[in-house]
Amino acid sequence: MNEVRLRAEKICRTNIPVLLCGAGGTGKEAMAQWIHGRSAFSQGHFVKVNCAAIPGNLLESELFGYEKGAFTGAHVSKPGRVELAHNGTLFLDEIADLEMGLQSKILHFLQDGCFSRIGDQEERAVNVRVICATNKDLEREIAAGHFRSDLFYRINVVRFRLPLLSERKEDIPVLAEYFRTLHEQHFAIESKPLSQEMIEYLQNADWPGNVRELSNGMARHVLIGPEAALGQNVAAERASIKSQIKVAVGAVPLKRIAKAAIQELERNVILDSLRAHQWNRRKTAAALQISYRALIYKIRDAGLIPRRPGHASGRSVENPHAKL
Repeated sequence: MNEVRLRAEKICRTNIPVLLCGAGGTGKEAMAQWIHGRSAFSQGHFVKVNCAAIPGNLLESELFGYEKGAFTGAHVSKPGRVELAHNGTLFLDEIADLEMGLQSKILHFLQDGCFSRIGDQEERAVNVRVICATNKDLEREIAAGHFRSDLFYRINVVRFRLPLLSERKEDIPVLAEYFRTLHEQHFAIESKPLSQEMIEYLQNADWPGNVRELSNGMARHVLIGPEAALGQNVAAERASIKSQIKVAVGAVPLKRIAKAAIQELERNVILDSLRAHQWNRRKTAAALQISYRALIYKIRDAGLIPRRPGHASGRSVENPHAKL
């Protein structure tokens, strides 16, 4: 990411087109905003257009606007997002999903900065910085006949590839803490600091959703608690198993280690289900597909007995409403 930023700083002040490539959730929009904020267009608007989210028959009017009476329902004239981005940045997200007809119009706009509203013969000119993004291989899309090669060469002046989160694992602790603080401020809720076990789990996860998935996990951490964030139970189980293995090497049979790990996993699953059902044990038993009597036995065996006044058990769980 430092290399990406160093390269981006060299072109921020220019108005040349930029192409951002990378999987979903890697931060392409954040990177586009970063470039916009350091460019000569920073005083203008940052206008995003998701080319995949708007149907093709509506996208043209969203981009270029329309004149009154241009089509049924056009009761007033409306400027498009290209006009709204005048002296600012136009961010075309998922550019590979543009229909071929719109690709030619975007190409014409990029060539001279001019366009026409739908239903208007007059050409308008704007001064816009264009940044495009895609999670697809555009060279492959060109070969398949889905993307114009001349448009590709127009937008591919400077290209940046945003790395997968799994390729930048050393950034994960910093990003996780950043998102935790950000969501605390947004929801006005204080949350528990990230434990070492949580951080280790985060750095060992696969992250198919990349930075966006990490942000969502930290939102769950803030709103619900560590148990809900990114499989924290799995992290605790792994840490518990690792600690038992370290203690047990050369001293305890493998079967005993496996049994302890299974018991810990079962305890965490039961505890999560009890909490999810507000400690209603009949609903919990139904959810776990075991008998009520079996659940009661497992609760006692796992030490999930609610504390009573004066009771001091290290594995009991605070719940004044539960009765066994």
